[in-house]
Amino acid sequence: MTNTNSRLRRARKTRAKIAELKVTRLSVHRTNTHIYAQIIAESGDKVLASASTLEAEVRKSIKNGGNIAAAAEIGKRIAEKAKAAGVTTVAFDRSGYKYHGRIKALADAARENGLSF
Repeated sequence: MTNTNSRLRRARKTRAKIAELKVTRLSVHRTNTHIYAQIIAESGDKVLASASTLEAEVRKSIKNGGNIAAAAEIGKRIAEKAKAAGVTTVAFDRSGYKYHGRIKALADAARENGLSF
């Protein structure tokens, strides 16, 4: 089993549990160069808010999209956008990634800016 398959298996288990609980989720995806975050509705069919290092405003403020500082910036932005959309409580879907490094930085920044999970 490859690393990607293992990660996707872990992600499937997490998403099944979150769907069972019927809560809004904060989904995170990362690549070597960028990080993406989405707030997805309870039904799983609608994106309520999103933030990524591809956004023009973010690209101006950060030098590299694939580091902890960029992840913290995205965590801050997704928390602000979620509050604007009326979402304060989410389930954290780390997409099978370890809760470490950039994923942890994004989660901590989102918590500090008012998102609870």
